[in-house]
Amino acid sequence: MKKGYLILQDGQVFEGVRFGAETDTVGELVFTTGMCGYVETLTDPSYAGQIVMQTYPLIGNYGIIREDFEGACCVKGYVVREYCDTPSNFRTDCDLDTYLKEQGVPGLCGVDTRELTRIIREHGVMNAAICDEIPADLTPIKTYAITGVVEAVSCKEPDRYPAEGEECFRVSLIDYGAKRNIARELCKRGCAVTVLPCSAKAKDILAAGYDGVMLSNGPGDPDAVVETYEQVQQLIGKVPVFGICLGHQMISLACGAQMEKLKFGHRGGNQPVMNLVSRRVEITAQNHGFGLLFPSLGKLVPELSGGETEHAADGDLRVWVRRGIAPVVMNERFGRIRLTHVNLNDGTAEGIQLLDAPCFSVQYHPEASPGPTDAHYLFTAFTRLMDGEENYLDIDTAKDRLQGWNFAENGSAATETEEN
Repeated sequence: MKKGYLILQDGQVFEGVRFGAETDTVGELVFTTGMCGYVETLTDPSYAGQIVMQTYPLIGNYGIIREDFEGACCVKGYVVREYCDTPSNFRTDCDLDTYLKEQGVPGLCGVDTRELTRIIREHGVMNAAICDEIPADLTPIKTYAITGVVEAVSCKEPDRYPAEGEECFRVSLIDYGAKRNIARELCKRGCAVTVLPCSAKAKDILAAGYDGVMLSNGPGDPDAVVETYEQVQQLIGKVPVFGICLGHQMISLACGAQMEKLKFGHRGGNQPVMNLVSRRVEITAQNHGFGLLFPSLGKLVPELSGGETEHAADGDLRVWVRRGIAPVVMNERFGRIRLTHVNLNDGTAEGIQLLDAPCFSVQYHPEASPGPTDAHYLFTAFTRLMDGEENYLDIDTAKDRLQGWNFAENGSAATETEEN
């Protein structure tokens, strides 16, 4: 096994063992807390430009399953405590080392990932390099920046997916780095999906007469894609819109909001989020490094915000969780906007709903697979919005999650398809 190094931009060095592609790389080092789903992590375009570190100590035990890919492999590097070179799974196509070699992605194992995680949590995400030798000059690492990634990961030509069963809606999915499961979840709900490049123009989308527009996840700094959220601004109020992750940020920026770069981001499949509308806690999958500053959307509407007139000075939105209120602000561009979801770990905004336009969005990933199914109801909410239902977010989330399942008297469960 060949020795390798992870070099942080502040000069700290971690020695490990190389696997995957034998090439050097520079990227933004981030950590993800998922205990499974590394196949989906590696193929999530939202990680473009980043070196991904897994906090879970053993990765690769079920190999690489190509059927589960969410997109192209866009990571710059991969860091793990230990990887399994003898996977055991009947669906395995190859092992992790082989796949990383195929993709030209360097990996490093044998690293103290717990210590690395502590460093990132304390100091924030930082640039890093995976290399064979410790460089004398850290300038290339310190000056690295993620640029042009949305255009790089977006599709170049439209693609189409038919609805499962009866076609009820025609939806355009704007691809900022879309995970494949977004289209799958829409198709399950009777949507014929047309995937469009990130360069798609609002006037062309509106002229095509879609029933709704889905804005996907994607990588990078949302403020760097000005042309994109300017197009979104032209869509809001003219067609039902649902945004996820970067799509949520595009809607927020279209409303004139400000974004902040989070210290170490939210990445993993175990983030608790309070739905302020249903008062249910959702366990969510997340992958983002930027977040919405909710107060920047406008001033509170007291009669719709429990009588409050001022936003919390510290910006912690968990105050609304404690009060059991989904506050509403008055936005200069699109009228009333409600805060619908709050992250219970750090009090950041996780979802908004425009009350005077058919539009809503969440920062997390309701389509995540594998992962929690708590938020799958949001795709149902989108179909209800396209159907013109006023209270489209008022959903029995537990019932929606279990739709299609029959539970036998003895406690065993089977899907309707299996029983029939």
